[in-house]
Amino acid sequence: MSTWIDSHCHIQDRYLPSEDDRDAGHPRSASEAIDRASESGVSGIVCVGTDAPTSRQAVELVADLGRRDDGFGCWATAGLHPHDASRGLGEVDAVDRLIGESAEEHPGAVVAVGECGLDYHYDYSPRPAQREVFEAQIALARRRGLALVVHTRQAWDDTVEILRSVGPPERLVVHCFTGGTEEAERCLDLGAHLSFSGIVTFKGAPEVRAAAAMCPADRLLVETDSPFLAPVPHRGKVNQPAWVAVVGRAVAEVRAEDPDELAESSSRAARTVFGLG
Repeated sequence: MSTWIDSHCHIQDRYLPSEDDRDAGHPRSASEAIDRASESGVSGIVCVGTDAPTSRQAVELVADLGRRDDGFGCWATAGLHPHDASRGLGEVDAVDRLIGESAEEHPGAVVAVGECGLDYHYDYSPRPAQREVFEAQIALARRRGLALVVHTRQAWDDTVEILRSVGPPERLVVHCFTGGTEEAERCLDLGAHLSFSGIVTFKGAPEVRAAAAMCPADRLLVETDSPFLAPVPHRGKVNQPAWVAVVGRAVAEVRAEDPDELAESSSRAARTVFGLG
């Protein structure tokens, strides 16, 4: 049976739920989350940073899990989320330094810059700051020869325009894809891979399912975005990487594909776009 790669999750300490918020039986640590994922047919995860501290936690997690003897794969990204873009270019510089340090101390641990991008839904950071920091991280990914992980919400036009104006890196992922077929085509035209989350299982997301159905197999990834966006039938609970198989089976259903075949193709696509060993 083929195994899955969760192309985007957050299992660092910052994102672990408190005792009060944790569902009964939810993993109490990153290591336990990995154990459950492995038992559920997951062979690897990409742990995603959202600022310098969580990016460092992701790298440390990769280093710790590298000592596992079961072959489970774990890789990190380092970036500044648009919610925190008001921290400015100094935080991007800190991310850059972390990537450099990691390349020396833990070669191959950091596989992408991000997640970064634009979020005009919440606007937690001023839009000019979001755009400036996004542009800087596109340039950083190009300079470091890494993939770029993009977050975009209610900002398709500006996201595409900035990527085109700066020049997208050779390897690009639009994570937690929330658009329809038109947005999918625009991203695919930029050379992007599309990563689908538990939203594909939500009743009110037919446009996302349509995008998943038309996405080329070699450009399609699956993710949990843990601890967010738990898929049906777990919706409302704290998400975990073990449930990426639930997302994958839902994507396979809308594509009329065998889940094992999708597990294999999506894992291959993840290894290609992130350059995974």
